[in-house]
Amino acid sequence: MKQILVTGSNGQLGNEIKHLAGSFANMEFIFTDLNELDISNADDLKDFFKNKHIDFLINCAAYTAVDKAESEPEKAFLINAFAPALLAECAVEYGYTLVHISTDYVFDGKSYKPYVDSDPANATSVYGKSKFEGEQAILKSKANALIIRTSWMYSIYGHNFVKTILRLAEEKQELKVVSDQAGSPTYATDLAKTILQIIESDSVTGTKIYHYSNEGICSWYDFANAIVKIAGLNCKVFPVKTSDFPTAAARPHYSVMDKSAIKRDYNLEIPWWYDSLKVCIELLKQVKD
Repeated sequence: MKQILVTGSNGQLGNEIKHLAGSFANMEFIFTDLNELDISNADDLKDFFKNKHIDFLINCAAYTAVDKAESEPEKAFLINAFAPALLAECAVEYGYTLVHISTDYVFDGKSYKPYVDSDPANATSVYGKSKFEGEQAILKSKANALIIRTSWMYSIYGHNFVKTILRLAEEKQELKVVSDQAGSPTYATDLAKTILQIIESDSVTGTKIYHYSNEGICSWYDFANAIVKIAGLNCKVFPVKTSDFPTAAARPHYSVMDKSAIKRDYNLEIPWWYDSLKVCIELLKQVKD
């Protein structure tokens, strides 16, 4: 029986793993969030691990307030860089495998083709820089670790773009959404399944970075249009430029990631983003009803 610790378990991905936990009979889960375990506190971590045997730690904890990070860099780096470094040190000391979630924001978005795992990072925001520093700390630790970069995550849980557009489209007749930022949405259920299947495969060795999102490419405008269409809402979505909606943090204009490596190494078939979006919206309808 594998012992799985999930940190940051009250977020979108952590909640999806909770939902799927019962489907993996060979795994026992411990779900923690900040109230149960402060992963930025070395003493708390040592007290926790000295009394428990953990085989895998899935770190879903992150500071994800992209714009707020520009004015709170200390908090962003504490959670996104310092804490993963501690988790990697503990992985070496206590013998568990670390699965750490990172982001497409480590790239500057100036590419014209999908980023592969080995492409040099060049984050332009505090959030992206803090996540990249966390990656680097894990790589330097030589821990047995899997770093998975993902993008545009959404689910039935928490706050996300899909739920925001659904709410606004019910309240308004028109919406304006940026059309000059391209990427790939990630349904958190699909990522959660992938992580648990990888753990189940017993094939994680060394330290490796992978990319994961749903298949396909779209802009935020395309994404919003699809949400409105699938939900059957009577709201017109208009495309605008990023410059029309200035933000504190710079967003990558193109952050599509090449997923060939994770598909090859773990024999994955990744769903098209539109199909997964339909599944999520149907579940949200059921929850609402």
